Amino acid sequence: MKLGIVGLPNVGKSTLFNAITNTKTAAAANYAFCTIEPNIGIVNVPDERLDVLSKMYNPKKYTPATVEFVDIAGLVRGASKGEGLGNKFLSHIREVDAIIHVVRCFDDENIMHVENTVDPVRDIQTINLELILADMETAEKRLEKAKKDAKSGDRNIIKNVELFERVIKTLEEEKPIRSMSLDEEELRTILLSAFLTAKPVIYAANMNEHEFISPQENGYLSKVKEFAEKEGSAVLPICAKAEEELSELDEEEKNFFLSELGLKESGLSRLIKASYSLLGLISFLTAGSDEVRAWTIKKGTKAPQAAGKIHSDFERGFIRAEVIAFDDLVASKTMTEAKERGLVRSEGKDYVMKDGDVVLFRFNV
Repeated sequence: MKLGIVGLPNVGKSTLFNAITNTKTAAAANYAFCTIEPNIGIVNVPDERLDVLSKMYNPKKYTPATVEFVDIAGLVRGASKGEGLGNKFLSHIREVDAIIHVVRCFDDENIMHVENTVDPVRDIQTINLELILADMETAEKRLEKAKKDAKSGDRNIIKNVELFERVIKTLEEEKPIRSMSLDEEELRTILLSAFLTAKPVIYAANMNEHEFISPQENGYLSKVKEFAEKEGSAVLPICAKAEEELSELDEEEKNFFLSELGLKESGLSRLIKASYSLLGLISFLTAGSDEVRAWTIKKGTKAPQAAGKIHSDFERGFIRAEVIAFDDLVASKTMTEAKERGLVRSEGKDYVMKDGDVVLFRFNV
């Protein structure tokens, strides 16, 4: 999973990136375009289930799922036409699976704002408009090509003409493509076209520490939530400054600080969970004395395709999957005990994987 962190300059993007990746690679300063080249950080997906399995099996290897975060330079009004750092940085957004759009929801006269005033909905619309304008250019090119190809009479290409005409109409109304109602085939075509506004978005509402603890005192958050609800996007309240402080603490201090903030988990954990939900992802687990590991798949994935995540031979020669729910395995304490209790199931090619399944795939090539 690759997540792009975007936003106007000086909204807390690089501070948040440094905190969640536990690095200092992204410069954070009080001026526009502090970030130029995108910063990349790969982090482990926190999963307590793996920790439990690790104690049970004492494996040689412990391999959690990972997420790649990309801190993309601040966009400004006119970026689609080359303003600020321009189109080069729109290209970085094309490469991610989902967008974390950091929105400034705090007042601080010591931190400049490129528009001189704080207005999160205006800021969201500024960036959305730049992405819409960039998509309009892409859509017009796709439509022009589809019209030429449609002369062959191919029904699928004729459908694409109709689809790209609908896309352009949506963009002309200043609505993102993700707000459109699309069937599976249309969605596949859209994704292949690398449209920016088709990507799912989480609006990370960046507040100061006081208002993060007492969100009812923040007048900006409700406006962001109202905007996101109309668009069908998610909102995650966050305090980048607190996350930065949290990243510098040891485990005991971290837990105390989280409890002071009224939280059970860090912003990283909350952000990853929100991203998994947004993208429709789940994890299945494999466990043994050699390795315990988490594997990320789409909801609805069947057992042979899940096996293929491990190795193509597993999918090609799939025989069956021996599956047990994580909670059942923990309650049984050992796999032997679980089998004696009849909790380990033998599933075939049509089995749809569930989050937290602990699996052993049987195959023959």
